[in-house]
Amino acid sequence: MSEQKRLALLGCAHIHTPGFVKRLQERPDVKVAYVWDHEAARAAQWVDALGAEQISDPGTAYGDEKIDGVIICSETNRHEDLVLPAAAAHKHLFVEKPLGIGGDDAQRMAQAIEAAGVLFQTGYFQRGLPAHLFIKQQIEAGSFGTITRLRHSNCHNGSLGDWFTPQWLWMTDMAQAGVGAFGDLGTHSLDIMLWLLGDVERVTASIQVATGRYGDCDEYGEGLLEFSNGTVGSLAAGWVDVAHPVNLIISGTDAHAYVANGELFFKNTHLEGATGETPWTDLPQAWPHAFELFLDALVGKPDVPLVSASEAAVRSAVMEALYVGAQRKEWVAPKKYT
Repeated sequence: MSEQKRLALLGCAHIHTPGFVKRLQERPDVKVAYVWDHEAARAAQWVDALGAEQISDPGTAYGDEKIDGVIICSETNRHEDLVLPAAAAHKHLFVEKPLGIGGDDAQRMAQAIEAAGVLFQTGYFQRGLPAHLFIKQQIEAGSFGTITRLRHSNCHNGSLGDWFTPQWLWMTDMAQAGVGAFGDLGTHSLDIMLWLLGDVERVTASIQVATGRYGDCDEYGEGLLEFSNGTVGSLAAGWVDVAHPVNLIISGTDAHAYVANGELFFKNTHLEGATGETPWTDLPQAWPHAFELFLDALVGKPDVPLVSASEAAVRSAVMEALYVGAQRKEWVAPKKYT
């Protein structure tokens, strides 16, 4: 076996941390050498599981030449303070989504990451789902004709089930997370929508509280997006859904597709058999999870499809504009960066 790549886990706050630790335990080609969190007790939970050393200062990881990359699962408002020195130290980076509290901090991080020339990845795992890969292929082939509407949603019952108490309550605090339910889950839908159709010109949203379990933290919302190519988009996300059967609908002048209960239905006026009446099963193979893709790229596998830092920054900027639009009850143009 080739030499293991060495990593540091910096910040253990995110609700996905346990899942990432499990994936790391199953990879013989990587080794977590250090664990840090500003709450020492939180870091201590994972030291034995990873066979790692707990450190009191993330600078220990940045200064260790044997550390190849860092995994940042901190509160979102701590991302920039961890990402910038990591990039300066030329460490490869997995940063859990969203990259920034808003567009400005995300853009500063993206610029530093890209200037350093290091690998970057974030947790947008839905790109690798077969239905999404198929739809992207069909869009690029022109199969939909003029795309008129795209709807994507990402919902669960996290608030109804109180998934966040007590360990993950920071995710319900806008000061630390930057977003509530709409942004937490909606950033995945936003990534797919922008990945499929490109830039948006303006956005607005209605973002609301349902149960009040987490005070004034939003629990659901609906966004509208006008894409540069003329497509009208709608985005739904929330923590108060008892069912979520249909998560994607896309309509064009030549084709229509939707995903219901995990199955793709595709109608195309020019493709034999694409009647839309039964599930379409001729789909691309699923990608590994986004975190696995980062580890694959880190150990040198070729042509690994990663999310760029600039893409992640755009998603933070557009989500920020959706929240501003909801607050002002008006259309907002997302901030553009050069």
